[in-house]
Amino acid sequence: MKSGKKGKKPLSASRVIAVAFLGIILIGTLLLMLPLSSRDGVSAGLETSLFTATSATCVTGLILKDTWTQWSGFGQCVILCLIEIGGLGFMSVASLFIFAFRRRVNMGVQWMIAGSIGADDVNGVVGVQKRILSWGLLVQGGGALILTCRFWPVYGLGKAWKLGIFHAVSAFCNAGFDILGFESPGASVSLYGTDFITVMALSFLIVAGGVGFLVWDELAALKKGGRLSVSAKLVLATSGMLLVFGSLMFYLTEWNNPGTLGNMNFGEKLLAGFFQSVTTRTAGFAGMDQGALSEGGKAISIFLMLIGGSSGSTAGGLKTVTMLVLFLFLWAKIRGRDNISILHRTISEKQVLDAVTLFGVMIVLAFAGGTLIAVTSPFSFTDGLYEAVSALATVGLTTGITPSLALPAKILMMLYMYFGRVGILTISLGFLQNDRAKNEFRYAETNLLIG
Repeated sequence: MKSGKKGKKPLSASRVIAVAFLGIILIGTLLLMLPLSSRDGVSAGLETSLFTATSATCVTGLILKDTWTQWSGFGQCVILCLIEIGGLGFMSVASLFIFAFRRRVNMGVQWMIAGSIGADDVNGVVGVQKRILSWGLLVQGGGALILTCRFWPVYGLGKAWKLGIFHAVSAFCNAGFDILGFESPGASVSLYGTDFITVMALSFLIVAGGVGFLVWDELAALKKGGRLSVSAKLVLATSGMLLVFGSLMFYLTEWNNPGTLGNMNFGEKLLAGFFQSVTTRTAGFAGMDQGALSEGGKAISIFLMLIGGSSGSTAGGLKTVTMLVLFLFLWAKIRGRDNISILHRTISEKQVLDAVTLFGVMIVLAFAGGTLIAVTSPFSFTDGLYEAVSALATVGLTTGITPSLALPAKILMMLYMYFGRVGILTISLGFLQNDRAKNEFRYAETNLLIG
């Protein structure tokens, strides 16, 4: 007779997360549809409210109407709450209530928490979750304080603290929503794209949220004699290389482009190019006009958006280590090797197949989305692909075409945002739990001509 259910991994964990996010989106939609949520006191309607709630919950940042111009203070608070829930993760926010009421965290909940933060098992996951929540709130609070001090001389304390809190939360959660529309509707943070304090504060918050919760937990443990795991080392190294690579490529493609970096001085170009490299990694703040990017600049942006941040973070995309595994796999195959290793560790065949699966899904969806936008709306395939990847990787950057998309394209963008935040998470959780149907039989093998 088999033993009891102790330690059994829940088969419905992915479904619970998917349904929970859908419920949050629907609640957010209903709240945003209230006349109280709109600045003019007239309901924004279903389309705008649903699109905004989806974008906020999935921490994307694509919008149909400017956040400051359209939404009242109440509406902006609703959006901020959706961003926080979506960024920290449904299970992270739900665990706040579990800890507050001292409820027991059963094995099913522990596995869902593990999946949401990128942990590979449930050992000590409750303690890790508590540290993550404390650290996340502390970083956001520090960022809000810095931004408030920066905006204070310009707008006064009454408006500065609201701007500081909103943009700190939006940056840390990699959401890309802004409320600077009173200066220039739809311009995002481009007015501060060359301001050193604002750019560096936002960049730190974006990177902090996008590196991954477990990485920061390991870094904090170094003071107590802990050691970084191979995964954490790869995340930090890959993230750093991508930031440098992205900056250099934007300098190369945009240095003399009058629509982006061309009219800036040397220092401003360095800062703006660096911020573009940071924000394309799923943050979504536009430090420059994305529509004015050169074709090369758009291509680099699409590449960086597809990669995104790291597993178990507030960011979307394929994730840094996933892309690294793909490159290592290709490099090994080119050299005729079957073994894939790095830092004296071998990467299992299962993890390589997981990475290839995610990559294949993302690429197919991206090109399908770009094609649909080009077919249904009066925009080029390049701009359509840019928009589709931005939604799928939950980035939020746009060349300015979002409000003008045809209804089928808008619906697709909402589905992509949902999949980019929830679908990738649930697929990853499926990899983590390894709840896969086992084949009862196998057909005889055949040899195919490859290449």
